[in-house]
Amino acid sequence: MTIHALTVAGIGAVELTVTERGQGHPVLLLHGGGGPLTVNPWADRLAEAEPARVLTPVHPGFNGTARPAALDTIGGLAATYVALLDALDLENVTVVGNSIGGWITAEMALLHSPRVSGYVLVDAVGIEVPGHPVPDFFALTPAELAARSYHDPQTYGVDPAKLPPQVRAAMAGNRVTLGAYAGRAMTDPTLAGRLSGVSTPTLVVWGEADRIGDLDFGRAFAGAIPGAEFTVLPGAGHLPQIETPDALIKTVWAFADAHATGTPARPAA
Repeated sequence: MTIHALTVAGIGAVELTVTERGQGHPVLLLHGGGGPLTVNPWADRLAEAEPARVLTPVHPGFNGTARPAALDTIGGLAATYVALLDALDLENVTVVGNSIGGWITAEMALLHSPRVSGYVLVDAVGIEVPGHPVPDFFALTPAELAARSYHDPQTYGVDPAKLPPQVRAAMAGNRVTLGAYAGRAMTDPTLAGRLSGVSTPTLVVWGEADRIGDLDFGRAFAGAIPGAEFTVLPGAGHLPQIETPDALIKTVWAFADAHATGTPARPAA
């Protein structure tokens, strides 16, 4: 785990906590509102399965990290992660984001960083789709959230009452930080229209059983991005990296390979 001191235009100084694993094709993996624990096991799995250098930052304010007052929007997070790629002098990066991490990924695509070869949005939120509203995350009980998030909520749902006090405290702090970035609605009414400006290859991946944003929501997300591919993962809900990790690795890596520039994602045969 490394702390990177960045200077982000319009925001100022930002300290970003980043964990790296593996070597090879760089993958920037952005977590959702559930925090880094929702992506870290998948990051380990990806780095073991493929020649990937996986970077998993903690969105400032999550897990008790510092968040500058000026950093309070999804767009600000996108600018922060573009600054991270610049600071690390990375090239040929595949950016993968789940849930609000997918929203951040979409905003990054609109910043047109030449360091990125492809974007993958996994069950992203952020757009508004008539007739398919994103539920009020903050009003859901843990059981209701699990029912909407998982294909198999009995297996993968978590009862916060059974967690250690420090974990519950971190979860509560993460919810406050999530609200600071995304608001209660978890959408930006301008985003869908702005996505027509994306020019980098983009893949939208959706869990078939997602009830945070249903399949039509996912199709609308892909339809708003010129040339975007859309892939459905059976047996998964809002968090495919937890329920169907190997299928997600296969899908993401095939896309990363297909759009890699410069150094190939796989060693030459």
